[in-house]
Amino acid sequence: MADNGIDEAPRFSPVIALLAVSASWEAQLAAELRSLGISTRKFALLGHIGAEPGISFSELARRSHITVQSAHAAVHALVDDGLVADATAQAGAASDLSVTPKGARVLRDAQDRLAQLDGALARALPRVAESLDGIRAGVVE
Repeated sequence: MADNGIDEAPRFSPVIALLAVSASWEAQLAAELRSLGISTRKFALLGHIGAEPGISFSELARRSHITVQSAHAAVHALVDDGLVADATAQAGAASDLSVTPKGARVLRDAQDRLAQLDGALARALPRVAESLDGIRAGVVE
């Protein structure tokens, strides 16, 4: 215990290190996406809708770890931006969401920019990239 009555913190925290690294890369991704007119949340939602046209708001919310109300608001913004179409936008009716041609272009551009950032991360921090790939695969070495 230190003289001030507070236990000394460990010199290294993997959680803090991961948060610091992720904050830097998240900011870079956000800047790339902002230049395309979307946020990271809109990118994720656009990706889910593109991968599974007709997906429900409930499923979008579950996959995105947001509330259904937040999913509705974000999708309405995507519709207003011309990136997503809702063929059955009637009160009480199930939505039929799909990515518009404009949305498909934005999604491709966003995915290309993400791939460039992934490559930069792999070059700058190869061991971190390998570890994260292992975590994603469910195998941590």
